[in-house]
Amino acid sequence: MAPHSFRIGAAAAGVALGLLTAPAPSAAGAVPPHIGTGKAVTSRFVPGPCPKPPEPIEALATARCGFLEVPENRARPDSRTIRLAVAVIPATSAKPAQDPVVFMAGGPGGEVFDDIPFLVSSGLNRDRELIVMAQRGNLYDKPNLACPELDRFYATSVGLPSYAPQTQRLMVDAAKQCRDRLAADGTDLSAYNSTENAADFADLRTALGIKQWNVYGHSYGSNLAMTYLRLHPQGIRAVALDSIAPSQYVSLPFAWSGAQEGLENLYKACAAEPSCKSRYPDIERTLNEQVRKLDAQPLTLNVRPPQGGDPVKVVLDGGALVNLLVAKAIPFAEVPAAIEELGRGRPERFARARAAGSVQVVGQSAHGLTNSVVCSEWVPDRSASDLLNAGREAFPDWPDPVLAQAPQLAFQEEVCRVWNVPDRTGTMRVAPVSSVPTLFINGTGDMKTGASWAQKTARQLSQSTTVQVPGIGHWVVPQSPCAQKVLASFLARPTAPDTSCVAGLKWEPFTITPK
Repeated sequence: MAPHSFRIGAAAAGVALGLLTAPAPSAAGAVPPHIGTGKAVTSRFVPGPCPKPPEPIEALATARCGFLEVPENRARPDSRTIRLAVAVIPATSAKPAQDPVVFMAGGPGGEVFDDIPFLVSSGLNRDRELIVMAQRGNLYDKPNLACPELDRFYATSVGLPSYAPQTQRLMVDAAKQCRDRLAADGTDLSAYNSTENAADFADLRTALGIKQWNVYGHSYGSNLAMTYLRLHPQGIRAVALDSIAPSQYVSLPFAWSGAQEGLENLYKACAAEPSCKSRYPDIERTLNEQVRKLDAQPLTLNVRPPQGGDPVKVVLDGGALVNLLVAKAIPFAEVPAAIEELGRGRPERFARARAAGSVQVVGQSAHGLTNSVVCSEWVPDRSASDLLNAGREAFPDWPDPVLAQAPQLAFQEEVCRVWNVPDRTGTMRVAPVSSVPTLFINGTGDMKTGASWAQKTARQLSQSTTVQVPGIGHWVVPQSPCAQKVLASFLARPTAPDTSCVAGLKWEPFTITPK
């Protein structure tokens, strides 16, 4: 079992630089008040030092940083103020464009500053400034909605049956302990949602005095970017969506369609490569057999984590096998070999990948934001039978105990009962209709958010371009030089991006092991 993993990106402008060096916020750094039935609460940008992650991030050495101060709950006139960490990373070009790019991270709850090296190496700040803001509740924000209780649960869960009652009880207890602690600190958990997240980015653009920016979001970040486009279209020049998780569709049953599409693409790619087809002719049948076998008879092993340290106990069952595949815990090029080895009684690749989950960075992920978004926006309008039926449709040969839980999103109904935030699905199940140029980049190997969702989502975006990159999994741009070229071309010419490099792409050759 693994923490959730959905993420996004966006864009900002050059005039931010002057504001970030100012000793105090100027008039341009304030946002018009949010009016309730009582006093007004004003958002503003306050310059300050950059975060100092345990592993130094080179780009932060020249960045201008600070906090965006916003009301925690814009619907409440008496809302307290929260602070969101911001970094503006300068362009490497001597003559940068004046429309920066703002990044919206995945998760929800993913730590965005750790993404900066991937964004920089992908060229996001080559021709324009790159603006990064931690979504509310993240590591360098105030408050920080980390849940060490859940981090410790995830570390120990590798040695537990994936979907056993004991595992469920431990996870729900950890979530309740975190919720109770955050609520006792005065946190309004109902305010940590995509609508407020989108308003935060709208306020950031205004507070920094940016006339127009570009938005780049991946995974949950694409979900947030679409909400932002729908609610705050002002000042958006272009939107790039990587590994789309469309806000109008995302739910627990949605997870099974992504897993099915990614695995089917994997099977087709192996069949199309002569060496893979010859060496692994039955990987689909073998995987189906192993999911059933391990669900009935789990393996318990002692395995040393890939990160090092002492061996740990791991339980490899049907649920764990599916979760590892969806999480891309094993590189796609090695998946056919790993499945074939497992079928011959050699579970080492999967077992090592499972053991890696025992090493958690406690306190890094904002599970408080994760649960507040998932429990208000993804869970309430779908039933347990909806989830099971979606699983049965996608994988009719797999056992019900595996299909009853969404991959990487186990026990959400039970967690959401104790998290207790209002149902917001009616607000979120709305597709944006827009003429803003939009780019969809998806990988055919993505088992979290299937590539075909881009075509469905693009229908109501009149100036959209869709690109599928063969063999790439979740979060395409950092993994594909071609995708980086397409994104750069789109940011330069949003209505006419050059996508020609995609035509010559193929899957990476699969790992072929000796018989």
